[in-house]
Amino acid sequence: MIKQFVSLFVIILVAAVQGFVPVQRSNVGVALLKAEAHDASADPNEIVGRRITVSGAVQGGYYRACVSNEAGKFRRLVGTMSPPDETDTAEIYVEGKKKMVDGFIRWCKKGDVGLNQQATVLDVKEEEPTGLYEGFYVKTK
Repeated sequence: MIKQFVSLFVIILVAAVQGFVPVQRSNVGVALLKAEAHDASADPNEIVGRRITVSGAVQGGYYRACVSNEAGKFRRLVGTMSPPDETDTAEIYVEGKKKMVDGFIRWCKKGDVGLNQQATVLDVKEEEPTGLYEGFYVKTK
């Protein structure tokens, strides 16, 4: 028992000196380590702004209510969605913690929000956060 503890301690000590800490192997863990190694400078709590252009059944009240719930209530993001018009595209501007904004973008890319409504993300642009919004605002028809 003591021999196993000492060998584990030596492995951790050597790993710490070399600049990394061993982690348990799993598909999720490996993917996270690769993502962190790729973008080591990105702070998940950094405040970022993104402008997302979506297309499809995005003008109806149901889609807009889902966007409002997902962004404002579940992810605590601030921003706005363009008012309804006669086109099949809309712009969503969000600000918040990078990890929450990235999760919201993944939700948007999922495309299926229910009631057979499909939406497609056409473009995501990085923008400087403005700090102008106190909540997430969506106007419906």
